[in-house]
Amino acid sequence: MGRLSYRLGRWLFTLALLMLLGPIPLVLAWRFFEPPTTAMILARMVERYWRDQRPFYPHRHAVPLARISPHLRRAVLAAEDDRFYLHYGFDFLEIGRALDDYDRGKPLRGASTISQQTAKNLFLWEGRSFLRKGLEAYLTVILELLLPKDRILEIYLNLAEWGDGIFGAEAASQAYFGKPAMSLTRQEAARLAAILPNPRQWEPDDAVAQRRARRILGRMTRQVER
Repeated sequence: MGRLSYRLGRWLFTLALLMLLGPIPLVLAWRFFEPPTTAMILARMVERYWRDQRPFYPHRHAVPLARISPHLRRAVLAAEDDRFYLHYGFDFLEIGRALDDYDRGKPLRGASTISQQTAKNLFLWEGRSFLRKGLEAYLTVILELLLPKDRILEIYLNLAEWGDGIFGAEAASQAYFGKPAMSLTRQEAARLAAILPNPRQWEPDDAVAQRRARRILGRMTRQVER
């Protein structure tokens, strides 16, 4: 019994070590190469398979950051993580604001950074469990330590979900506006950024998305003024 417990403990320790260290060589490779797929995309692929929805694999086309409109880059930062270039993966100022709003009776809102969202999309499942959030924090640290900020943003923009079966800025731009991502106007960029919180329910022309787009445009103006 003692020997069996020892072997089981050693096996579990080895498995935990592999889970913790396994992402490191992947992230190092992604400094130079595009991730071929993600946990989020695979999950959506399974959903599409069970719904018999073709194609099973969601449409995605990765492009360099230089081929994504600066308007979209600014719009996404304004919408999702205005302090992206000022923090190291966790925006404690925004977390504090979210908690203050909650104390004043407002609904608890998310304060995940682009780095955290990228870690989740690459490796994890959806949900709010302590285990998932803990793994997300660990993976966020790895991303921030091993990748430049521009590369994290580039991966995020190429992996973000923008609709049912639509992943990445290029696919979203073609699907909604019939043009490459590098040609998006300021208004189009804001409308795309507006649907990121709920891309499977909202589209750029929806009323709720247009209201969010107007707020995003205001934040983009303040970005330029700073």
